Amino acid sequence: VVLSAVLFVVFLFLVKPDPRGHGTHEQFGMQKCGWVVHYGKPCPTCGVTTSGALLVRGRLFASFATQPFGAVLGLAGLSLAGVALWCLVRGRAFVDFLLRLPAMQILAWGLALLLGAWGYIYWTFPTIPT
Repeated sequence: VVLSAVLFVVFLFLVKPDPRGHGTHEQFGMQKCGWVVHYGKPCPTCGVTTSGALLVRGRLFASFATQPFGAVLGLAGLSLAGVALWCLVRGRAFVDFLLRLPAMQILAWGLALLLGAWGYIYWTFPTIPT
């Protein structure tokens, strides 16, 4: 878990956050978002990579403003990595920690945040001709 977090941080630090607020994933060789290309509007996860790239640079406000779900997801991932590192150093089982988390509540709040963030980016997204 710690190694995965380190790799994500390194990858996000290697890319330049796209000033449009979306499209940073294209630097990894991925295609443009099909929703933006076909409909001129964002998909639910538009801006998550850009938000993460801003977060690892310490630009917390810009990360939230770009994609709130991406910022929370990034902070949650970094927090879990911190707990995993603590468990590793202390000789504790990380799985025990994970099993005590209220999974259904986290899933429900995460889905609500994803939908709320999608609404936010949908209405603030620049109009792109289709």
